Amino acid sequence: MPSLYWLSLLLFLIFLKRLMLFTFISVIFFTSKMAFNTEIIAILSSGISFKRMLLPYAISGFIIGLISFILTNFVIPNTNKDYFEFNEKYLASERKVRNRNIHMQINPGEHVYVESFDLKNNKARFFSLEKFDDQMNLTHKLTANFATYDTINHSWKLIKWIDKDIKKDTEIISKGESLDTTINLKPFDFSIRQDDLVTMDWWEIRKFIEKEKLKGSNNITAYEVEKHKRIAFPFANIILALIGVAISSRKVRGGIGMHLGIGISLTFGYILFMRVSTVFSTYANFDPLIAAWIPNILFAFITIYLIYKAPK
Repeated sequence: MPSLYWLSLLLFLIFLKRLMLFTFISVIFFTSKMAFNTEIIAILSSGISFKRMLLPYAISGFIIGLISFILTNFVIPNTNKDYFEFNEKYLASERKVRNRNIHMQINPGEHVYVESFDLKNNKARFFSLEKFDDQMNLTHKLTANFATYDTINHSWKLIKWIDKDIKKDTEIISKGESLDTTINLKPFDFSIRQDDLVTMDWWEIRKFIEKEKLKGSNNITAYEVEKHKRIAFPFANIILALIGVAISSRKVRGGIGMHLGIGISLTFGYILFMRVSTVFSTYANFDPLIAAWIPNILFAFITIYLIYKAPK
């Protein structure tokens, strides 16, 4: 049934986004149980070092992190496409379009200007395409009162167009009522929605960022943060798994409940720190790579400290 499919898809997305939390809680619960039954003491007393005991957890964290990396960069984006198509069709409002007076670079030396764009009809008003040489001298200019995108032929139809081919000393001017032409520009380039980013896989998001850099987009930092987070988040599985062992390997009064409370607090602290660093990068010109990895670096030091203080 369709409703069952969409429900299972939604639950699958929720599970994948919370995989790091589930892994952390599982490690704490399992290790706390061992500590409560004095199994950790028995392991250490048998001559096995604490570092050796950490090895299976580190390997498991690496495997889960690798699975998370594959899911985050290749599986979830394709799943999100189905989810957002359904959401846009039945639930969400229409896409928004960039502000009026749109300027963008579509190729090196090629700039497009549009006064406004109607996404429903794929129609631009007061269209202009300018080409420049290596010395930034204008060599060609194509203008039109209207430009409509043909979704079947993937071309643009220009209405009341004027074409100027600018030479060193002369200009060759052509004009007409209608012209079909191919331009490296699609209606998607005029729409703005952050959701589009989460539907792109490892390769698509990199191509998208390069294209947006060429256009001179103002949202490059946010796109870069999303790209780096897709590596940093899976890596966090290893760090949080080791933190979970260091916290829960000591037998304390309060047992599993105390360990879970500390562990969940640290997890939400990690998520909060990631959110703060993301916002800081987006609005304060902070380097996206550093912003995405600061939580991991900070919690790596916390991991080293907790392992150092753990019972040996």
